[in-house]
Amino acid sequence: MAVLKIAQIGEPVLRQQATPVAPDEIPTPAIQSFIDDLIETMRDANGAGLAAIQVNRPIRICAVDVRAPNPRYPYMPAIPLTVMINPEITPLTEETFDNYEGCLSVPNIRGLVKRYAKIKLRYIDRSAQIQEQIVKGISAGVYQHECDHLDGKLFVDAVKDPNTLTTWDNFERYHQTEFFKQADATVRKYGS
Repeated sequence: MAVLKIAQIGEPVLRQQATPVAPDEIPTPAIQSFIDDLIETMRDANGAGLAAIQVNRPIRICAVDVRAPNPRYPYMPAIPLTVMINPEITPLTEETFDNYEGCLSVPNIRGLVKRYAKIKLRYIDRSAQIQEQIVKGISAGVYQHECDHLDGKLFVDAVKDPNTLTTWDNFERYHQTEFFKQADATVRKYGS
C-alpha cells in the first residue's frame, strides 16, 4: 500500500466530473490496489473520508471511515469503513442541519454547510455487490461531502455565508465550543 498525494484546492482535477467504474473493473488488481491506497491515504491524513478524485484519479470511488475519536473531528460518531463505487445519494427529507466542514483538499479552512439530515445511499462495494443504506445526521453529512467530490464540488462551494469560513485555529478559538454543542444535539436527534 502507498500514501498518495492529495490534490489541493485550485488543482483542476478537483473540478472534474469523475467517470463511473465499470462493474467488471472492480475485481481487477489495479482497482483493488488503488482502493487499498485510497484507504491508507485517508487514514494517514486522519480524514473522515477521501474521494479518488482527491488523489488525482477522476473515477467514481470514495471511502468513508471514522474511528472515534478522530483528531480532526472529535465530535463525530464512529463510521465503519465504507468503500463506495459509483455512489448515488437520494435525500429522504427536506430537513437539514448545519455542519462545520473541513477537507483534506482545502487545508486549514472550515466553513458552515447545510446537509440533508437523512439520505438513502446506493453504491457498489469493493466486492462488486450493490449496497443500499439509510444514513442520518452527522454521518449523512460525511457521505454527502465525499460524493460531492465526485461531481467536482468542494465544501466551500456549499458555504452559504462566507463569514463562516475560518482557519482551523480560529475555529477552535471562536466556534468550536458552540458547534460541538450543536453537533452533539444533531447526534442525539438523528443518531449517528
